Amino acid sequence: MGKKVRVYVTLKRGVLDPQGSAVGRALRTMGYEEVEDVRLGKFIELTLRDGQSEADGKRRLDEMCKKLLANTVIEDYRFE
Repeated sequence: MGKKVRVYVTLKRGVLDPQGSAVGRALRTMGYEEVEDVRLGKFIELTLRDGQSEADGKRRLDEMCKKLLANTVIEDYRFE
């Protein structure tokens, strides 16, 4: 079985998040007044084949994120 990798993609600070704002308003309307801010993002789980070095795997993951998984103009990403 391959290695599981988790990729987290979030909007950069300063980029408006209308979905997050809507969820925040809804939570406060439901009585959760302690919620100050909500930012939504994406969680992606990949299973990678074994056999490549850790450095090569990180380089390839970085390529995947930059080319497809994240819009690097408005989104940040990290993986573990």
